[in-house]
Amino acid sequence: MWSVLLMGLAGMLVGGALSFRQQHKPLWTQISFYVLAGMSLLAAYLLTLPGN
Repeated sequence: MWSVLLMGLAGMLVGGALSFRQQHKPLWTQISFYVLAGMSLLAAYLLTLPGN
């Protein structure tokens, strides 16, 4: 259940990064959103491993 929510959050974060890119916002905001999306996907993957 949590992994699905984290994957949805990652999708929203990537969408936000793309939106910031289209609005010509600073590069660090886009990078931070991509990093947070990656961390969310990593957490979702770690939750699917056996033993959790």
